[in-house]
Amino acid sequence: MSRRPRPHLLARGPLVGRLDRLLGRLWSAGLCQRPSLDPAQLWAKALQQAPPAGEAGGRNAAEVADFRARLERLCAALVEEADLTNLGRTIAHGQLVRVLRQRLQLGALWLDRPELPVTPLAPPIIVVGHMRGGTTRVHRLLAADPAHAATRFCDSWHPVPPRSGRPDLRPLWSGLSLAFARRLDPWLDTIHPFGATRPDEELGWLATALDHCAYEAQWRIPGYSLWSEARDPEPVYAEFARLLATDAAIRGNADRTRVLKVPQFAEDLPALLARFPQARVVVARRAEEDVVASAVSLVANQRALQSASAELGCIEAECRRKVALRESRMAEALTGFAGPLAEVDFAGLDLDWEGEIGRAYQALGLPLTPAALAAMRAEQGRAARQPHHAHKAAYRSFSRRSLRA
Repeated sequence: MSRRPRPHLLARGPLVGRLDRLLGRLWSAGLCQRPSLDPAQLWAKALQQAPPAGEAGGRNAAEVADFRARLERLCAALVEEADLTNLGRTIAHGQLVRVLRQRLQLGALWLDRPELPVTPLAPPIIVVGHMRGGTTRVHRLLAADPAHAATRFCDSWHPVPPRSGRPDLRPLWSGLSLAFARRLDPWLDTIHPFGATRPDEELGWLATALDHCAYEAQWRIPGYSLWSEARDPEPVYAEFARLLATDAAIRGNADRTRVLKVPQFAEDLPALLARFPQARVVVARRAEEDVVASAVSLVANQRALQSASAELGCIEAECRRKVALRESRMAEALTGFAGPLAEVDFAGLDLDWEGEIGRAYQALGLPLTPAALAAMRAEQGRAARQPHHAHKAAYRSFSRRSLRA
């Protein structure tokens, strides 16, 4: 039986409505321009803020063409399918300009320092599983091990490192962005526990390559999702590999095992394993109905901020389709995988997380040291004090109110 709540619409935080109405009045009065979602205008704006010669740096012609095609298709889906509010259009414009600016900046960086994107890396641990399937919990326990490295939230969403001799302000900018996001969305931390310098998924790197996963959760863009799912993801993971190598070189941890995690990996696991054939893989398992119920609440929460409607029935159908797709592709990839493989059960973590992680380490052929266990216990204590445990209760509360409130 479906666990979808009966109400069909979700509420927005009070600041969202006020900002949306203010933007509409400003545009109507001609006090500022309505943000464009035209690819040419987005590129023009990005070029004002970044080196013009940066797009090709380290990228081949096929990768450049793939990115350009993704931008065209995504912009079309935003205009034709997403039903964006004034605030949603403004956020979409800002996100895409940021992505294009970062792409240009990264290309210029790699032209200047070509050794960065080819930095040799230790074989990673790849955590795969469904969105809301327990991957964050598994990822942060593994990342707590002092023998491992992980990607900081600020480096995922701001992948361009500072110039030589300049301070790294990415934690500051990420902290400010999170503070503003929390004002817009009072339920943000009940969905996912954030921190500017905390280990987090590499979702920002996939967003930089215009993979659909970062965008389909916040906007209704089924045409773009289906089109992207049918494409070869190799250009996306070529960019991902460059970003990972650059981050490892800048952070000085290329020799340490990086724990990687994005739910999209389950969908693209063959391409990811082709890039990292020596990787160890950890599969996070959770009951499908729990995955779907939690995914519906996350997607509905995000879409409520930027779309004029967020019909839960449509969201649930899409979440079920994505679960089936990812399950099929993950199973196909793992059938031919001969490397170290472990499975971690969500319910097992609740009952005995130390035992569950111990079995995973044994399957991966890794030593679970006293230092690793101590760090994991500290992470568990930190997680227990955070508000994401209130996710289900908070969702049931705000889901009773109308999206249009």
